[in-house]
Amino acid sequence: MASSKLLVLAALLLFVAASWTSPPVVHASPSGGGGATHIRVYVHERFSGSNATVATVSPSPLGNNSSTFGMVGALDDELRASPDADSPIIGRYRGVFVGTDLADDEEYFSSVIVVFADKYRGSTLLLQGQYKFPAGEQEDDVVERAVVGGTGRFRRATGYSLLRVVSATTDAAVFQLDLFVFTPRAGY
Repeated sequence: MASSKLLVLAALLLFVAASWTSPPVVHASPSGGGGATHIRVYVHERFSGSNATVATVSPSPLGNNSSTFGMVGALDDELRASPDADSPIIGRYRGVFVGTDLADDEEYFSSVIVVFADKYRGSTLLLQGQYKFPAGEQEDDVVERAVVGGTGRFRRATGYSLLRVVSATTDAAVFQLDLFVFTPRAGY
């Protein structure tokens, strides 16, 4: 029994390692339902202008005593197939974030729903966790959050997401989002 669990764990680790180096967009389990899925998409976020996709809803109630603690924001970003702004839209990346750090680290709690518009139309994934805007200067500048649920094809999903900066300016940013999603077998 223990050796079969180790075998499953080893197979899962090999899948994740292979998926990490595989080309984008989707690497999925067989269509029979259940299993592991790796999805790579790109989040296109605009900070300013009439087409801004992220906004501060409420500033910190502490004013100058805190740069972000208590701040509330919302976002509705585009998910695209590549970093190119003209690539096909895969879905939306919608959520809220709240400043939760009294220090000057500008860390947030975020809850994001990934809404698919492509081959997974009608399916969603819910991501939650701590978020700090990555500088993108180091290979390990990554935001990891938990996949805590889903709908449609991803009903009862678990897993994790990794978010890395591809490019950033004062007006916009593009992030690579890797979703490692595990779903139960059909019939559960």
